[in-house]
Amino acid sequence: MNVRIIVAILVTFVPLLLNASEPSAFGAGNLNNESPYGLTPSEEIILQNKKNLKKVLTSTSNQANQVDSLRERIDGLQSIVESMGIKAHENKRSIAVLMEQDNKSLENADLFEKRVLAIVDSNTQSLDQMKIALAELSKAVDKIQGTYVHKDEFNALIDDVNKFKELVSKELQGASKTTSAPSKSPLESMASAEVYNKAKAFYDKKYYTDAIIYYKHLIDKNYKPAYSHYMIGNMYYKRKNFADAIAYFKKSASLYSKASYMPELMLYTAISMQETGDLSNAKSFYDGVVAKYPNTSEAKEAKKRLQTLN
Repeated sequence: MNVRIIVAILVTFVPLLLNASEPSAFGAGNLNNESPYGLTPSEEIILQNKKNLKKVLTSTSNQANQVDSLRERIDGLQSIVESMGIKAHENKRSIAVLMEQDNKSLENADLFEKRVLAIVDSNTQSLDQMKIALAELSKAVDKIQGTYVHKDEFNALIDDVNKFKELVSKELQGASKTTSAPSKSPLESMASAEVYNKAKAFYDKKYYTDAIIYYKHLIDKNYKPAYSHYMIGNMYYKRKNFADAIAYFKKSASLYSKASYMPELMLYTAISMQETGDLSNAKSFYDGVVAKYPNTSEAKEAKKRLQTLN
């Protein structure tokens, strides 16, 4: 398969994976970050496939450049050969003239010898140049053969990507069916305010599974979406599901960044980041809590945790 065609196909596939994650205010689930955190299992697979495709794209791009360089060298080699042909023709004519002159006068013998030696030297230099060009050409061919992505390997990679896309699609469809409220749920016949009160009651009793269903219903109805995202993130945090907690916290903050619960939201986000190993961003959020809400209990807790990170 032509290397440029391979590059074109990869350029088509790579954006699909690059756009697979939702941009995040905090960076959770953002595959474009240098060090992504808070990834779901599906996002981790997407990240790995993204890295694999980048490697193949880089390799094929390098091969395309090497092929262009190889073509330039071949053109240069062809020019040398053509030049040698022209010189050979001129040399024949020069020798013929010298021989004719030599027959007329022996005094031309020294001149004839010098010119013949000059011709031989010129041909020798041309042959040396040709040898160098051939050696470089051989190295370039060996390098391309060493890094060439075989057609079968490339097709296998594309098949893996297609299978992965199908798998993720099925998982997302399954997740949608299992986590959303049933179509015949009694929630549909309830007023949003009533659903909100029942969701809070479930939360107070630590019935988190039911509370999450009710708050997700409120999000679908666009009723207090910022607070509902915060409450779901809070429950995931309490369950130590830190990746999902970060995702819901960042969505809540993006919807309403001046909410009264922001100190707790930022503190819990920082702790979740620390628990997932993202110490750099965790420190930034701890610093943010102390700077923005210095007189709160959350700021006091953030200072304690900062001491353990320093």
